[in-house]
Parts: sequence; structure tokens; C-alpha cells
Amino acid sequence: MPQIIPIKDLKDTARISEMCHASDEPIYVTKNGYGDMVFMSMETYENMQERGHIYREIARAEEDIEAGRTYDAREALARTRLKYVL
Repeated sequence: MPQIIPIKDLKDTARISEMCHASDEPIYVTKNGYGDMVFMSMETYENMQERGHIYREIARAEEDIEAGRTYDAREALARTRLKYVL
């Protein structure tokens, strides 16, 4: 469940830091009842970045498959053996 806090609660930075590290989810900050900012720990941010990278790589691989830019496994191994004289 998302954590939502009003902007006035940002005065207690130690508590905000504890909240960020206690959860793998971002903390949403509202201003005048509307979404304004998002806070999260560095670990959560880095995990989200890595997940985004993986999703982009999967999408690129799926595009390659659809465009026919793939090789049969045996053919790929044969090419590798020829290239590296294995």
C-alpha cells in the first residue's frame, strides 16, 4: 500500500529517511492535496533502475525475434566455434 504524506511532514527528515529505508516502495508527498514529489531510498531507486534496464533489454530482444534477427542455437554455436577457432 502506498505511503502518502503531506509536504509539511518533510520537516522531520530523520523520520522520512526511516520510512524510506523501511519500505521497498516510494513515499508520495502531496502539496495542497495534490501529488508533488516522490521519495525513496537509494537501494529502492537503484533496484527500479536495474529493473527498467532489464525490461528494455527484454523488449529489444522481442523486437529482434519479431524482425527475424535471430539464429538457431546450433547455428549460433557453429558460428562462435568458427570465429574463435574452438
